[in-house]
Amino acid sequence: MKQILTSIALIFIIVICIDDAFAQSETSKSLPVELEPYAAHAFPLEGWGNAVVDPQVPTLHGAPHLLGQWFGARRWLNKHGLYLNFAVNEEFMGNVRGGRTRSDVLAGQVAGELDIDWQRLAHVSGLWTHMLVINGHGRNFGYNLGDSVTNPEQIYGGRGNVVAHLVALYAEKTFLHKRIVVSGGDIPTGSFFAYDYVACSFMNVSVCSNFAPGKYVPGGRDWPSGNLGGVLRVFPAKKVYLMGGIFMVSPHAYNGGISGWALAQSGMSKVTSQVELGWMPWFGKHSLRGNYKLGAWYDNSRYPNLYADVHGNSFQLTGQPRRYEAGMSTAWFMFDQMLVRNGPGVAEGLVAVGGAGYSQGNLVAMRDHEWIGLVESGSPWHRRQDQIGAMFQHMDMSSTLSLQQESSRALGLPYLSNQWGPVWGVQHWENVYEAFYSTHVLRNSTTMQFDFQYLQHPGATTTFHDAAVLGIQLTANL
Repeated sequence: MKQILTSIALIFIIVICIDDAFAQSETSKSLPVELEPYAAHAFPLEGWGNAVVDPQVPTLHGAPHLLGQWFGARRWLNKHGLYLNFAVNEEFMGNVRGGRTRSDVLAGQVAGELDIDWQRLAHVSGLWTHMLVINGHGRNFGYNLGDSVTNPEQIYGGRGNVVAHLVALYAEKTFLHKRIVVSGGDIPTGSFFAYDYVACSFMNVSVCSNFAPGKYVPGGRDWPSGNLGGVLRVFPAKKVYLMGGIFMVSPHAYNGGISGWALAQSGMSKVTSQVELGWMPWFGKHSLRGNYKLGAWYDNSRYPNLYADVHGNSFQLTGQPRRYEAGMSTAWFMFDQMLVRNGPGVAEGLVAVGGAGYSQGNLVAMRDHEWIGLVESGSPWHRRQDQIGAMFQHMDMSSTLSLQQESSRALGLPYLSNQWGPVWGVQHWENVYEAFYSTHVLRNSTTMQFDFQYLQHPGATTTFHDAAVLGIQLTANL
């Protein structure tokens, strides 16, 4: 962990020495021309791939809306710095072969987002506030498949049986002409750190909006869970950012309780410290946009070893208290790189996407996760908003976890659940192959996505046959 942080610091210093020029971020192109000379900067979205809200809730900046300008209300709201949006997402998914059971599941959510530009509203320069609430329904399809390691769905669980589950509620302030951005409040950590906008084109949740295993452990819980804390982003150069954050760690099963609104939970005496270095280059005469990031976080809480008792033997065999380890770490490298440009949009072309993530295997059930894929926009077939893509994911489970499960099997005990849920056998690895086609309909405000996934070793075991899954996703930006 220390070596990772040292490397990040060295790279940061080198980059500053090479390029100390800083350019202002481009303005949001969604705003009407008549609102100049001041144009609201959507700085939470600038730097593509570093957005602060979940991709299932398309932001108002530049996104078409099914209901247009709401009879003029939207134009009036935007003029006064109020960016209000509602979005609906529905997913239907079923397996046509393999898995624990043959079944299908419908899941979805309605989300409401309010971003306020306080310079427009009250002449407070560089201040924004953000709030995001959701109402969700549906079941976890992974349970039906016998696969708690990955889930083919994007939308499932964690929303609580409440009308409005709080996801995010925080403020942001810029300084030094937006070279520094400070954010504080109830923030989903993965909406800042290890976030990948392009990977969320795929339905499988293991890479959206950030990666497993990091987002399934207490120090890195992500959307729809918020975390009390703050983030400091520094832009020393036009194409470089350094970001650090400190968040409180909840010892409970749900951050903020099942509703998300219980911000002052008990027992939050530990913190997770996160850091990320990002480089966002443009290559060649066609401005091929890249997005590269290297990061890590450290949670100073104490967690039980997955296998060992206080003497290093199987705690299931000896009955002795479990060994507790001080601290948990996670690290990642992620990238998007446009290979061929098809149009003016930042992601309009053939884009390669990939990455690798690691978590501490003696404490976390999944040790590492690698993925690589391609996403192509619709310009070559004259439908600019459409996309087609394919991705491969590989997930390795912890060898310490395998020791625990082998001990359970030898003793005739049921397998213990872990961060990923129920277990149906000794876990080793799982592969996911996914392909999709996404098309825009209804004034380009609604996306209909057709998805196929093949899960090799569902649940990272050989207990069930490989599963073939078909799905369809409908997302409407109101």
